[in-house]
Amino acid sequence: MIEVAAVNQAAVQRRTVLVLSLGQVLGGIAFGATVSLGALLAADLSGDDALSGLATASVTLGAALCAIPLARLASRVGRRRALTLGNLFALVGIGVVILAAALRNFPMLLAGILMIGAGNAGNLQSRFAATDLASPQHRGRDLSVVVWATTVGGVSGPLLLGPGEIVGQAIGMPPQTGSYLFSLVAQAAAFLLYIVALRPDPLLTAQRIARDAAASLSGPLSQLDRPTVARYAIFVIAGSHVVMASVMAMTPIHLSHMAHSAHGGHASSTDISALVGVTIALHVAGMYGLSPVFGILADRLGRLRVVLLGQVLLAGALGFAIFANDSASGVMTALVLLGLGWSAATVAGAALLTEASAPELRTRRQGRSDSLMSLCAAAGAVLAGVILANFQYAGVGIAASVLLIVMVVLAPLGRTPK
Repeated sequence: MIEVAAVNQAAVQRRTVLVLSLGQVLGGIAFGATVSLGALLAADLSGDDALSGLATASVTLGAALCAIPLARLASRVGRRRALTLGNLFALVGIGVVILAAALRNFPMLLAGILMIGAGNAGNLQSRFAATDLASPQHRGRDLSVVVWATTVGGVSGPLLLGPGEIVGQAIGMPPQTGSYLFSLVAQAAAFLLYIVALRPDPLLTAQRIARDAAASLSGPLSQLDRPTVARYAIFVIAGSHVVMASVMAMTPIHLSHMAHSAHGGHASSTDISALVGVTIALHVAGMYGLSPVFGILADRLGRLRVVLLGQVLLAGALGFAIFANDSASGVMTALVLLGLGWSAATVAGAALLTEASAPELRTRRQGRSDSLMSLCAAAGAVLAGVILANFQYAGVGIAASVLLIVMVVLAPLGRTPK
C-alpha cells in the first residue's frame, strides 16, 4: 500500500513540476518586460533618473506585500488558488501600466508595477510549490527545474522589446509599452493554465499524505526543526536578491547614458531598447539558465557550499560593475555573473530553508522569506537610484559588496548539525 502511494505521489510530482514550469515560462515574459522597461518608463514619466529605482522598488514591494498573504492562502486552500490570484493581480497591473504611460501619470505607473509585483509573488511561490511533494534527495533538483523554466519567458520578455515597439506603434500604444501586449497574452495563458491543469493541488496533497502518515503511526509526525539554519537561509536569500536587484535595476539607466554618449547625446529609443534588451536578456539567462545545475549540486554537495559558490559569482559580478562599467561588454559580463550568483544562492538557499523547517512551519517561513526578500530589494533599489545619481554605477557595486561580505561572514550559521 505504501509503495503504491509512493508511485502515485511521484506521478503527481512530475505533473506538478511540468505545470509549474509552463506557468513560469508564461509569467516570466511579463516580469522580463517590467524589469527591462520599468526603470526607463519611471525615468521618462518622472523626469528624474534618481527616481528610476522606484520601478524596481515597486515591483519588489508588490511581491513583498503579497508574499505572506498568498502563502497563508495557499496553506488554507492550496497552491492553485493562490497562484491564479497572483496572476490576476499581474493582469490588472499590466493594463494599469499601459494606461499610465498613455496618461503620463507617474504615480499610476508605480501602482501598476506594484500589481505586477504582486503577481510575481505567485511566481516566486511556484519554486516552493515544486518542493511540496518532492523527495528529500531530489528537492533541490525539482525546485531548480521550475526556476530554470523562467529562462524562456524571462529571456523572451526583454528580447520582445524591439518587436513590441513596432507592434505597439502600429496599433497606437504609448511609447515603450508595446511589449506589454505580449505580456498581457502570456499572463492570461498562465492564469488559465493554473486553473485547469494544477490538479491535484500539490500542497493539499502533501498535507493529506502527512495526515495519513501521522494517523498510521498513531501519533504526531514530527521532523527536526533547525530555526537558526532557517533564519540564515532566509537572510542569504534576501541578501543575494538585494545585491542582484540593486545592480540590475540601475543597469538600464547606466546603459542609456552610455548609448547617449556613444551617439553624441542623441541615441534613439530603439537603440537604447535594443542595448538594454540584450543585456537584460543575458542577465535573465544567467539567473535561470543553469539553475538545474545548481540544484543538482545543492543535492550532491550540500546547500551551504552552493550558497557560498553563489557569493563568489556575485563578487565577480560586482568586480566588473566597479572596474569595467565603461564598456557594454563589461556591463554584460557583470549582469551574467550577477544572474548566475543569484541563481546559485537562491536555489540552494530555498532548499536549505525547506529542509531546515518542520512541515507545519514551512509554508509560513517560505512566505516570510519571499516577503523579506522583496521588501529588502525594494529598499535596495531606491537606495541604488540615489547612489547612482551621486556616485555613478561603480558606487552601486561598492555598496552591494558590503552586504555580500556580511553573508559570507555569517555562513557558519547555515551549517546543518550532524
